[in-house]
Amino acid sequence: MTKTTTAAQTKIPLLDLKEQYGALREELLEAARRVMDSGVVITGPENKAFEAEFAAAMGAKHCVGVSNGTDAIELSLKACGVGPGDEVVVPAFTFIATASAVSTIGAKPVFADVDFKTFTLTPEALEKALTPKTKAVVPVHLFGWPADMDALLAVAAKKGLKVVEDCAQAHGALYKGKSIGALGDAGTFSFYPSKNMGALGDAGAVVTNDEALASRVRSIRDAGRAPGERYLHAFPGRNARLDELQAAFLRVKLKRLAAWNESREAVAKIYRRELAGLPVTLPPEPKAGLRHVYHLFVLRAERRDALSRHLSRADIGNAVYYPVALHLQPAFKDAGFKEGSFPVSEQACREVLALPMYPELGAERALRVAQEIRRFYA
Repeated sequence: MTKTTTAAQTKIPLLDLKEQYGALREELLEAARRVMDSGVVITGPENKAFEAEFAAAMGAKHCVGVSNGTDAIELSLKACGVGPGDEVVVPAFTFIATASAVSTIGAKPVFADVDFKTFTLTPEALEKALTPKTKAVVPVHLFGWPADMDALLAVAAKKGLKVVEDCAQAHGALYKGKSIGALGDAGTFSFYPSKNMGALGDAGAVVTNDEALASRVRSIRDAGRAPGERYLHAFPGRNARLDELQAAFLRVKLKRLAAWNESREAVAKIYRRELAGLPVTLPPEPKAGLRHVYHLFVLRAERRDALSRHLSRADIGNAVYYPVALHLQPAFKDAGFKEGSFPVSEQACREVLALPMYPELGAERALRVAQEIRRFYA
């Protein structure tokens, strides 16, 4: 079959960071020079400033910069007292880091199904997954859509569970007018380069309103030392600090996060309008007080794999997030689950498709993506 691209058309990638880096080049270089001139490259003034700025932006009292988003989950769970022998409920449909962070600290990830429309953990699925060993739950605000936190927090409060929000894909998302991340005991963020606000490498953060929890995360990330200590370690910790250079870069990008999220919402609005009436299921329309920040624009599609091939032939980036549910991953083959255990998650794996989404995409390219999808279904 021939490509549908014409000479006048250019490739539309799923994600393109070059344009963003080009626009910020001088500020990023200045941030790097600032770090080099200071002579402080580990947990210095850039870290301190970024933590204060990000905490304020996320509506939290405290922020602790860490090495990446996976470590953010791991350190938060450890700071909440989760360890060997404990169970932690996580969605079956999400990136594996949510569950692997649980395994890394010796606890057991227990999977639960998700909502058909939002792909987020449901309170009913959480209750079904509980056992006497359950110590915590990690709701994931997947693709930028906030989980149903009031309902999940109610279950957690009733059962005495710690709540660690996985906000890796939801920087700036709102739930009933409140920033996600500061709703549970802790909120964890990834600044992997592809995120709504990405570093120029790996980076992450933990936000919380609990001063004692923040202090413990701060010690765990720094080899178990208390602030100001050099060779006195209260407990075995980790080396999971946020690089000073990445903190400086993130400070540059944080100023643009709100505008970038607005641009993502504008692209999503075009997709919604242009794809209405096709045999696809679009993300739900956010209600008042809820903000979906569209880290990814993911739809459910009839003949998903054929549509994906069609878009690829038209030089339009697309991807499946995620093709295999966590309970069916080889990494968790001993968890005791099998195909059919979580039907909604498994169906999502067969139907979901992510379309190009980044702030610089713009209306013209978004319209072309929609045009190709309409052409396929015609």
